[in-house]
Amino acid sequence: MLRFGVIGVLSTIAFALLYLVLQYVMPAQLANFLSLLITAIANTWANRRLTFGVRGRRGAVKHQAQGLVIFGLAWLVTSGSLLVLHLVRADAGPQAEIIVLTAANLLATVMRFVLLRLWVFRSQRTPAPTRTEPRTSRDEVTSRDEPSRRDAPARQEVTSS
Repeated sequence: MLRFGVIGVLSTIAFALLYLVLQYVMPAQLANFLSLLITAIANTWANRRLTFGVRGRRGAVKHQAQGLVIFGLAWLVTSGSLLVLHLVRADAGPQAEIIVLTAANLLATVMRFVLLRLWVFRSQRTPAPTRTEPRTSRDEVTSRDEPSRRDAPARQEVTSS
């Protein structure tokens, strides 16, 4: 959860900086769309690798495609917030827009986490191992996922060249 939060904060900062630059050369909605798209792709990659521990190319295209679906939902939230802002205050400037977009992005971030966890990366999640036998004092010293050195057969070291 901490990694997701750090990635989210960095994505929000990147989004805000991109938006502030782009909104000077294009309409606010287009600046929002492009800023969100760029940061969504980077966000999905970072969360895939750092939050959910998925490495390698297997599933990467599928995960990015699912991330783009989540992007679409986030874009509806943020573009809707900009639309409402400009309906309420037609003269709203970049500062008001970035405040509204940041609030909308917080909502979108919660939605993104839930969808990444329950939909995109659900197959990568493995449940914690369950124990059927009572714990012993030996269990506290050794890892429950690995046999103790005493119980493990002698291993030969394999070196790769």
